[in-house]
Amino acid sequence: MAWKLIDLFCGAGGMSLGFTDARFCGGFESVLAVDNDAAALETHKLNFGGGAVCGNIETWLETADVPQADVVIGGPPCQGFSLLNKKRKGDARRALWEPFLDVAVRSGARVFIMENVAELYRSPELEEIRARAARDGFRTEAAILNAADYGAPQTRRRTIVIGWKLGVWQPEFPPLKTHAEKNTDSNLPPWRTVRDAIADLPPPKKLEIGGPAPLDLHIRRSPTAKSLARYRAVPPGGNRFDLQRNAREITPDCWIRKTSGGTDLFGRLWWDRPSVTIRTEFYKPEKGRYLHPVQHRPITHREAARLMGFPDDFRFCGTKVEIARQIGNAVPPPLAGALGRLVADMLAPVAQSA
Repeated sequence: MAWKLIDLFCGAGGMSLGFTDARFCGGFESVLAVDNDAAALETHKLNFGGGAVCGNIETWLETADVPQADVVIGGPPCQGFSLLNKKRKGDARRALWEPFLDVAVRSGARVFIMENVAELYRSPELEEIRARAARDGFRTEAAILNAADYGAPQTRRRTIVIGWKLGVWQPEFPPLKTHAEKNTDSNLPPWRTVRDAIADLPPPKKLEIGGPAPLDLHIRRSPTAKSLARYRAVPPGGNRFDLQRNAREITPDCWIRKTSGGTDLFGRLWWDRPSVTIRTEFYKPEKGRYLHPVQHRPITHREAARLMGFPDDFRFCGTKVEIARQIGNAVPPPLAGALGRLVADMLAPVAQSA
C-alpha cells in the first residue's frame, strides 16, 4: 500500500523524492503537485508523474477538485521570512501557508509537513500557523532541523512544522538524527562532506555556447582572464578577503571599501566539511562560498545537485538558470527522507486498522 501524497509549492520535487524513493524512504505515491514555476513543474512531472497544476494556488483552489490524500507536504515561499528580506514585513508570501492548510483539510490528509526558513521558528507567523491548524483538527510540533544531521552534505537549517490528526501515532519529533558533526560525543556516522559528495567527478565539460544544458549538468562556464585570476588568488578555504590581500588590483572597489562583513563571499568550499547552504545562484561565486575546493572555478550544476542530495539519475528540465533555481530552492532529499520515515511510522496504525 502506498500512501497518497500531495506536494504544494513543490519545485523540482526534493521533498517528493525523499518520500517516494526507496533510497530515502519510499512507500508514498505522488497524486498531485502544485507550483507556479513551469520548468520546476515539468521536472516534477518527469520524475514522479501524477497530477500537476501550474499556477497560483489560491486561484486554483477557487475551482479545484482537491484529490484525497494521506499526507500534504511542501514549503510555502519563504522570502517574507528570510534574513535577506528583513524589512518586508508586509510580504504577501508570508500568508501562503493558509492555502497550504486549506488543501490539507480538503484532501482529508491525516498528516502535513510544512518546511520553511529557520527564521519562521521564532516569528509570530508560526503561532498563527499552529493556531489555524488546531482549529482544523491538527496537533502540531515545530523544530529547526539541519539537513547535515540527516545525511545531506550541506549545513542547511530549516524550520519544519508537522501536523497530525487523531488516529495516527504522535510523532517522536524531531526525527532521530542519522549523522553527527565530527569530533562530537556521538556514535553516529560523521556529517557527509563535500569530498564525499563530489570528489569522484572528473573535471567538468565546457558548455557549447547556445546549446542546451546537457543531461549530466556537469558543465563549466568560460571565465574571463580576470575572473580566472581572481579564482587563482583565493587559497583553499579562503574568501574575498584573500582576494584583496593577494590580488588587490583585480578586486572590485566595493569589496575594498567594505572591510568587514560576510566571510563566504567569493569563498572556496572545504573538502572535509559539508557545504554551506546552496542557494539559487551558486554558479556566481560573488554570491557566496561556491568556488570548488581546489579547482579554479565555481561549482557546477551537477555538483550543486549532489551537495543538495539529489542522485545523478534525477532528471531536471529547463534552462541552466531555471535548473539552478530548482536546485537552490529544493528541500534536500535526505532530510525529506527522514521526515518520510517518521510519517510512515505515524501512519502505521491506520494501515493496521484498514
